[in-house]
Amino acid sequence: MSKLDIRIAPEVVQAMLAHLRHDTTDLAAQDIHVPAEHFTSPERARAEIALMKTLPLTVAHVSELPEPGDFITREVLGTPLILSRQADGTVQAFLNMCSHRGGRVEAEDKGTRRVFTCRYHGWSFDAKGGGLRAVPFQSSFEQIERESHGLERFMTELRHGFVFVDFSNNTARSVADYLGPEVDAQLEPWQLEQSVIVIDRTFTLGINWKLLVDGAIDVLHSQFLHPGTVGELFETNIGVFRQYGRHGQLFTARKKLRTLLDSGQAADIGTRYMASNLVVYPNLSLIAAPEHIECWSVWPDPQDPGKATVNIRFYARKAVLTPEIEQRAQKSWAILHDAASKEDWPMEEWIQQNAALRPGRTFRYGRSEISAQHLHRQLALDLDH
Repeated sequence: MSKLDIRIAPEVVQAMLAHLRHDTTDLAAQDIHVPAEHFTSPERARAEIALMKTLPLTVAHVSELPEPGDFITREVLGTPLILSRQADGTVQAFLNMCSHRGGRVEAEDKGTRRVFTCRYHGWSFDAKGGGLRAVPFQSSFEQIERESHGLERFMTELRHGFVFVDFSNNTARSVADYLGPEVDAQLEPWQLEQSVIVIDRTFTLGINWKLLVDGAIDVLHSQFLHPGTVGELFETNIGVFRQYGRHGQLFTARKKLRTLLDSGQAADIGTRYMASNLVVYPNLSLIAAPEHIECWSVWPDPQDPGKATVNIRFYARKAVLTPEIEQRAQKSWAILHDAASKEDWPMEEWIQQNAALRPGRTFRYGRSEISAQHLHRQLALDLDH
């Protein structure tokens, strides 16, 4: 196994080899039927966004904030944030909103600041901790309680190189609690805290966010929607699924694994021969390749259930990153973008249009679509009780 490869658990490899021998796949207990209105209903969309705001969400990568005082601004689910690297190495998320009259206190996308200042009336706030620093013409106000007039803070944690923000400020649950040991074990070998971003693209699409997640984790469509491209690289309808509580991971076989199996050499298998898609519930998808990991952050539009924004990033470990590896990542991106923009997303736009046309229908997710089923089952548990 090369230094680029990430080893896959032997029990997963053996399950995959058995499926290849018998042309089988992991199956759910039954088909499920998802109402089409779940992709079009404003009420449903509001409920999903409210749910997301109770969960730790990945909003940035630590490499974007390398030094104390560095900041980035970002809008997450309609909420404007400032993410600021603190002197102790932690990151703190603040609401980008002045406690005086509601203006934004930082207009730039990124930079370095010791102080954030509202350009409306000049109120300023410390980047360290967010406390109220100065109020121009303070004598013209009644007494201002400084302790209650700093920037609003959200619970923020670093884990596996990602910046997680929890809008609910649920201090009884850490990100480690939320991910659990099984997800931690899948992420740890990728050394994401020591990785850099080599691809970073964002797209706003006329598609409900769940359809985008479905398309990325679907085991059934490659040979039909991607003939001659992705369909030539991966087996269709052969997969191994693992559930980690709310999260799930689909392992798929590259076609060269069947060739290896036929030659009798399939033994210690890694990402050169099998890919995986780890979905950190609800909206983060991490797709493994030998030399990089592909990360999809899929965000519902705060106003329109028929729209979503997807940020796609490729992360590469510093330990293996060379100009050749970066070039290979660019080639992988070209293949991915071509398949997504010309095949996946147009199909998902048609599904979105048809869901609006026939809101009383249901969409069937078959037993072999167990990975896509998992998202909808979990949303149902969280929202339909």
